[in-house]
Amino acid sequence: MFQDTKTALARAALVAATLISATTLAVAQPVPAPGTSPRIDAIHKAGVLRVAVLANPPWLIQDTTSSGGEPWSGPAWMLTKEYARLLGVKIEPVLVSHETKVPVLASNQVDLSITALAQTPERMPVVDFVLYSNTSVCLFGRADNPKFAAAKSVDDLNSPDVTIAYFIGSAEEGWVKSRFPKAQLHGVSNSGATAPVEDIMAKRADAAPINRVPWVGMNKKVKGLAVLPKDNNCQGSTEKAQPVGLAIDKNQPLFLEWLRAVAATMQPKLDAEEQRVIGATQ
Repeated sequence: MFQDTKTALARAALVAATLISATTLAVAQPVPAPGTSPRIDAIHKAGVLRVAVLANPPWLIQDTTSSGGEPWSGPAWMLTKEYARLLGVKIEPVLVSHETKVPVLASNQVDLSITALAQTPERMPVVDFVLYSNTSVCLFGRADNPKFAAAKSVDDLNSPDVTIAYFIGSAEEGWVKSRFPKAQLHGVSNSGATAPVEDIMAKRADAAPINRVPWVGMNKKVKGLAVLPKDNNCQGSTEKAQPVGLAIDKNQPLFLEWLRAVAATMQPKLDAEEQRVIGATQ
């Protein structure tokens, strides 16, 4: 009896030690030692973490009010601040454009490009990604439209009886044509709107694609709409999904490993910050 109790206690202690060890590994992400990562050594020497910035809600938001607060916010900035804290350096934002946000890495003008970048086949050979979010598409329509109301999933919209509108030349055009080969397609010119909502409201189309992020705001402004997939008000959509994150130049394995490990420990906070921004900015 005594031996069984002793064995049980030993097993319990082993389990507890294992859990403590796993928790420690998940939380503590020590900075690689000097001499092991040329990039980290350079950052320490300069005393700053140079980051390419370009507003891209909800991941990176610029404060243009001159209110004296932080100039940037969003999950990308939150993650960057954690990197800088662990490295013991300041953040040096470097404004970039859509054309330069990737090339600045190869030219060593920045250490990270934190404006949110979708991981695409074209970019993967050029940079390495630290992924923490995703972008995806939903389909919306009038809630009182029997064709849209009858659809239980996005798949149900792939029907000859359904007309789907899309902006000509948009990122969704090719996807709509391949995703809904049986549907009637209605291409319209983009007048600057987020999505072809006018064609939906005028009943010229039954459904139209919209990115999951601007859907939240449009749904608040335009009454009488419904969305598919319904999961978490479209936020759980996997349609046309692409991973999103920050990027670094190639051939920095130890730096990349450390960046990804820190991001993994921050993931719940990054998710919460993204949802906060989406709710606050729409």
